[in-house]
This record gives sequence, structure tokens and C-alpha cells, in this order.
Amino acid sequence: MFVDVDRLDTWSQYKSGMCDRCHANCCTMPVEVRMPDLIRLGWVDAFEAEHSPAKNIAKRLSKAGLVGHFNFKHEIFTLARRANGDCRNLDPVTRRCTVYDVRPSTCRLHPQVGPKPGHCPYGPRQVQR
Repeated sequence: MFVDVDRLDTWSQYKSGMCDRCHANCCTMPVEVRMPDLIRLGWVDAFEAEHSPAKNIAKRLSKAGLVGHFNFKHEIFTLARRANGDCRNLDPVTRRCTVYDVRPSTCRLHPQVGPKPGHCPYGPRQVQR
């Protein structure tokens, strides 16, 4: 059975060990981050975070291809993705996170939180044509 990340009814209930054999489908969903995540990733330093407006940081990170969107009202950054929808931090060959040790909170908390808590888009991905 194929999984479609946009159709929650195709998601599986999470069980320990699933990530070991995963196709990294969760890494094709938009990743929303806040300033502490950007600091942990090393993309923003604490001084800049404290002294520069978030919109200026968003512009810089957008020009660098790291951020795809910025919500001014809530100061939430959405990480940039590749043309195929993959997170830019996902290795295209191994399908493993290249920033795993410093990954954003959104990723750390998945699948406990998200569009369908306790479930994940595990399994072969449905290819859109």
C-alpha cells in the first residue's frame, strides 16, 4: 500500500523502529521552525537573533536558499525544499537527515505532534504524475 502524505487516511500508526526502514516521507512535508531552531542549526547566531528584526533574518535566509516562507505575524519560518518537495536537509541518496543532531523541534517531536498525532506517513510513496 502506498502512502500519500497529504491523505492522513494512508498514514500508519507509529511503532518503535519504523524510522529504521523509513522512506523519509515526513521529510517531504513543510517544516515550520522558530528562532531557537535556526540558532541550533547554526544559521543564525544568538547576537543576530537578539539584535536584528526577524524579517531581516528571514530575508537573509531566503536569499541563501534556507527559508522558503516567513510568517511575519507569528515569526514562523518555513524551511526551503527542493523541487521534488524534499527537505533541503535530507540526503537525496541515503534519505537520512544531514542535520539530525541539531534538527528543528518540529522534526524532533514528529510523530507525537503533527497533522495526525501518533501516526506517520510510513511506506512507499505514491508518485504523483
